[in-house]
This record gives sequence, structure tokens and C-alpha cells, in this order.
Amino acid sequence: MHPARQQRVMIVASILVGSALAIGLLLYAFNEGLNVFFTPTEIAEGKVRPEQNIRIGGMVKVGSLRKEGLEGTRIEFVATDTNKDIPVVYTGVLPDLFREGQGVVAEGRLDADGVFQASTILAKHDENYMSAEVKAALEAAKARQAGNGLPPAAEGVSP
Repeated sequence: MHPARQQRVMIVASILVGSALAIGLLLYAFNEGLNVFFTPTEIAEGKVRPEQNIRIGGMVKVGSLRKEGLEGTRIEFVATDTNKDIPVVYTGVLPDLFREGQGVVAEGRLDADGVFQASTILAKHDENYMSAEVKAALEAAKARQAGNGLPPAAEGVSP
């Protein structure tokens, strides 16, 4: 092979290897930063790996809210889709509209103990609004309960 042709082949090969490496790094970074939405039932079924960035949506279970620290800076509550419950821990200031019995979306990671460590809490913005994701998840959970023959009194109770 001529030296000029060999040099061109090396340049083309270098560009291809560099491009493949750049695309691989981009896909890896995109996957790590992606927040996928899960319901408490999907999390309980093991569809989430620990330390994966996710969003969890459901209702704040009535009677589960606990605040600790100065002015309640550490908050613990249970997110439910009326089928399964997931404990959530959040440190920070809650949105003004955050309440028990209302819809919530939390962003964060599931720890090895199965507790969701929230970094952000989103609450509904008026009394008639519920996130489309949360609404669909709650309807799916109710349909799943109806298919399992659970009585309505069993709603919100984890087995």
C-alpha cells in the first residue's frame, strides 16, 4: 500500500472509532439521566433496579405523613396506588399543596432497603388536577384489583 493511502485509511479508521466512542458515551449519559415513571406496584414487583433515577407517582397515603427536624425538613410518607405501598423519604421544603390523600410525583432513587429517597417532590397545582401518569396508574391499579377479585375494603392495604 502506498504511504498516502495508508494514511487515509488510518484517518478514516480513527474517525470511525472516535465517532463510535462518542455515540456510546452519549447513550450511556442519556440512560443514566433518564427519569422513567413507575407506580408503587411496578416498584414492588421489582421492575426497578436500586440507585436508578426514576419518578414514582401515586397518592400520599392518609395517616402516613411524618415530619422531623427543624420545621419538618425530613419528611417521610407512603406513596400508594391503592394496590401497593412504597415508603418515601424526602429532605427539604415540601410544595404548599402537598397533602395526605392527594396525588404526588417524586423524583429520586430507590435504595437497597426498598425506601424511595426523593430528591424532588411535585404536588398537584389545583384541587381538580392530577398528573395524567398518576391518574392512569391509579386506574390500572383499581382494574388490577378488580381482576384479582379483591373487595373494595382491601383497597390501599398491602399484602
